[in-house]
Amino acid sequence: MLIDNQQYYHELELINRLPLTWSEIDHHTFLIAGASGLIGSYLVDLLMQRNITQSAQITIIAVGRNYDKLVTRFSHYMNTPNFSILATDITNPITLNQKSDYIIHAASNTHPKAYVTDPIGTIMTNIVGTKNILDYAVKSAAKRTLFLSSVEIYGENRGDTQSFDEQYLGYIDSNTLRAGYPEAKRASESLVQAYIQKYQIDAIIPRLSRTFGPSMLMTDSKAASQFIKNAIHQEDIVLKSDGTQLFSYTYVADAVYALLYLLTNGVSGEAYNIADSTFNIQLKDLAKKIANVAHQSVIFDLPDQAEQKGFSKAHTAIMSSNKINALGWRPLFSLDTAIQHTIDILKNQA
Repeated sequence: MLIDNQQYYHELELINRLPLTWSEIDHHTFLIAGASGLIGSYLVDLLMQRNITQSAQITIIAVGRNYDKLVTRFSHYMNTPNFSILATDITNPITLNQKSDYIIHAASNTHPKAYVTDPIGTIMTNIVGTKNILDYAVKSAAKRTLFLSSVEIYGENRGDTQSFDEQYLGYIDSNTLRAGYPEAKRASESLVQAYIQKYQIDAIIPRLSRTFGPSMLMTDSKAASQFIKNAIHQEDIVLKSDGTQLFSYTYVADAVYALLYLLTNGVSGEAYNIADSTFNIQLKDLAKKIANVAHQSVIFDLPDQAEQKGFSKAHTAIMSSNKINALGWRPLFSLDTAIQHTIDILKNQA
């Protein structure tokens, strides 16, 4: 169900009152694939809240594989005129007759355990799913499509740069189980470019850094998500490495704000990193920050063999935000505030 928390409502309303080009968003139809995930569910809540508080008349088609999960997550909206769900695996063609103005492709396995337990699904949801999304974009004559890519496409830092700009390409060992996710994202980005060339669709590729927030799924096995789950259950924060990895992070509210910003300000065909230097932090320091909020300790526990297969080999993955900053986007929240909000909101729901 909708996260029933005043802090969460305040975040949604803060974004809804920003000086975005709302005339390009209001009174339009959105198809959101991966709607019950971390980013998709926050975006649905934001736009539906805008319908309530701003009379925006935005129509949302929430797409996900699991009907029960969609109904449970969005039960608050099920009887409203501007909302509908479509339970389907996007590796199947989208046969929906209704057209959409904007298409957000956020459907993907996005955490280590899923990469290991569902490696074929990880690849096919990106490549075949992206093709089906793009075919629907052609059929809909959509105004704009966003394919959500990832910092993972950059691979490992070759040691020749401090941060990844949108032109960088690092090393990926493609002959591994773990490579399915980043390689599928790379192939899907190429597919987007092919559809732009052949069908003249309007499409943008936001590349997300590691994202966290109160709309996260309890099955998420990413390190930051595990830290947060430990915190809300008043457990010690478990670190599965020495914690010296240096990564870029983004709060989900800022990620969704960036998506809407790119929807109205981005240039078709371009990729944009969604990140900010104030969210660059070593994993052990992130663990300490979360532990301090929860008044817990950080403990070290080496991963088992299955966990290791899903872990990224990247040690330093810092994303340059210069390109999206040049458009005028900046994050709304600090890292400390984002951590505090996430724990406070989730603790209220536990």
